[in-house]
Amino acid sequence: MVAVPVVAVARGLTRLPPRRLRRVMEMLAAGTRPAGYGQTLAAMEAVTAVSRTCRGQAGCLPRAVATALFCRVSGRWPTWRTGVRVAGSFAAHAWVEADGLTVGESFPPDAFRPVITVRSRPRGRVRSR
Repeated sequence: MVAVPVVAVARGLTRLPPRRLRRVMEMLAAGTRPAGYGQTLAAMEAVTAVSRTCRGQAGCLPRAVATALFCRVSGRWPTWRTGVRVAGSFAAHAWVEADGLTVGESFPPDAFRPVITVRSRPRGRVRSR
């Protein structure tokens, strides 16, 4: 079962400062092809099935990191994002997208403004920002 070790690695990565986490995620995205919506949703379902933290409302960062790592095992990568709420009180959030859609989220697509974005990056392509 891939989900258990992926969640463990994700937990460790989420303890990194944001700048360092972004660099690690960019390195992991190198040499990948974009993950499709179905594959990304299946990855998210796998990690939430084995992790109470990833299932929880406050588990957005470990869930998004673990979902991306799960896809990475097969050489694919969803768009991984962190951002802030556009309206109302401050809130930070992390999520993944595939095929231009947010995956496994109930918020409207424009509810959060991306601050960090890491896309799949086939070999030889310049880093995402």
